[in-house]
Amino acid sequence: MVVIDVLNDAGGRELLQNKYGLRRVPVLAKGDQYAMGQMLEPFAKLAGVTMDGNQQLSPEQLYKKYEMIFAAAQRYVRQLPAECMQERVIENRERVIRTLCYHIFRIGEAFLETWEGAEYSQKIADNEPPQGMTGPDIAQYGASVWKRYEAWWQGLEDRSLSRVLKTYYGDTVAHRVFERCTWHSAQHCRHLMAVLERLGIPIDGPLTAADLAGLPLPERLWE
Repeated sequence: MVVIDVLNDAGGRELLQNKYGLRRVPVLAKGDQYAMGQMLEPFAKLAGVTMDGNQQLSPEQLYKKYEMIFAAAQRYVRQLPAECMQERVIENRERVIRTLCYHIFRIGEAFLETWEGAEYSQKIADNEPPQGMTGPDIAQYGASVWKRYEAWWQGLEDRSLSRVLKTYYGDTVAHRVFERCTWHSAQHCRHLMAVLERLGIPIDGPLTAADLAGLPLPERLWE
């Protein structure tokens, strides 16, 4: 197996785009076939790996995890000094801290938009925060998105999330999309905790392994 880091391997991104027409990672490619890493089942199937022991959290469990993740992210954003917000999250990636903070909540908002009929496109959650939006403003934005989640959950008739949603990785049951959005925001929360540690700021209520148990998160922080 050959692993290509599209950020650091020369020509890696061009190979992905030119051969497969893709701009997103992770991707597993085998000959002319490929599977997007956003959904584990097709990824594992192409890799020839069984997932018999994989237990998916229920929608209600995911909702409670996401509530905890949103609350944690709001705390962390409020801890960040204003002068650090335009620094890069890590040196070899262009995303700055301010954008990362906004992205955590935007992922969740994008799920609600998809539930209402939008397509979960490749760029739907990649918006930059509005000009002039400060850290406290972003935290407040996150709180407002979660208010929408509370209303959505309270009014939800099908709590199995069996509806099929349109996404850039194919038509997918909403339960799977909700799981992906939950762990995606959680992974970026881990990044935000790493940023706070790097800045020497004690984390206000760090998320633990037990908090995140059951989410299909990468083992390593920057994968």
